Amino acid sequence: MSVVEISSKEQFSSLLTSSRLVVADFYADWCGPCKAIAPAYNALATQLSRPNQITFTKINVDNQKDLAQAYGVTAMPTFIVFKNGRVNQSVKGANPAQLNQVVQKLASEASQSDDAAGSGEASGSGEYWIGGTVAKGYSDVTDQVDFKMMELLNRDTATAEPRTLFSAPKPSALSGKGKEKAAGQADWVESDTDEQLMLYIPFNSMLKVHSIQITSLPPSDADADDDETPMRPRNLHLYKNTSHVLGFDEADGIPPVQKVEIKPGDWDAKTGTATVNLRFVNFQNVTSLVLFFVDGDGDSEKLRVDRVRIIGEAGPNRSMGVLEKIGDEPGE
Repeated sequence: MSVVEISSKEQFSSLLTSSRLVVADFYADWCGPCKAIAPAYNALATQLSRPNQITFTKINVDNQKDLAQAYGVTAMPTFIVFKNGRVNQSVKGANPAQLNQVVQKLASEASQSDDAAGSGEASGSGEYWIGGTVAKGYSDVTDQVDFKMMELLNRDTATAEPRTLFSAPKPSALSGKGKEKAAGQADWVESDTDEQLMLYIPFNSMLKVHSIQITSLPPSDADADDDETPMRPRNLHLYKNTSHVLGFDEADGIPPVQKVEIKPGDWDAKTGTATVNLRFVNFQNVTSLVLFFVDGDGDSEKLRVDRVRIIGEAGPNRSMGVLEKIGDEPGE
């Protein structure tokens, strides 16, 4: 069958992880326009479906209310196209021409990407890179970061801007580069006066955060005793739902939601990425995170972070004018 009928949130999350493109038709049995466009949608699915590449789904909004609410579906039919687990395009209403244009364009891009990979061509800077495996049932929700409100304290200004931590391309160090700090070409961040970094990450929607992937690629050929040689993070303190970045003194006076020690064996040898698994029950309804990198895995005064990816579930968009404070949830 070309179209997959979604029967649970878990099934849909699994498809978002396993298929590069997922097209979702949010419909209702009582909706006349939904029935009118169904043949055109089924024809697209028959033409373009490819295992693990392009998957067409149907989601009954009356049976899957949580999914409809999570993606802000208020009118039927609504078609949402997901690319690499993230919302890419949406079409509201029974408009076969617009739906065909959107889906055909994305399918063509996917085919061209496959052809380039098969011929051995390097992927362009627009190719999205992720350093670790995404847990089953969840997706990469890094695109929900509000870059305008994000802050990073104690950054060495000779290294990249904070938003580079969430940029799409593969870190330059994995391509044999990544040593060009002095020339202003760095695509990673380092700490400045000591080894600590304080990263404030606000989100555009309410998230359930399952895990965080942290990539750190310090130079392997540097002198281990050099105070200026950056280290990988070791101890990490996490806070949630703050309305601003925490100062270092302020963080010392607030118990973190979770403390994490990243051990040497946690770093993937190929990608330089460690997956930090969170106590999921404590990271529901998350509007912002603060990542406090307390220290590194050596004696240097420098800490390096190349990429950060947020893994979880995205809920409905929220007003960025209202941010909750630590401890405002029942029982906290």
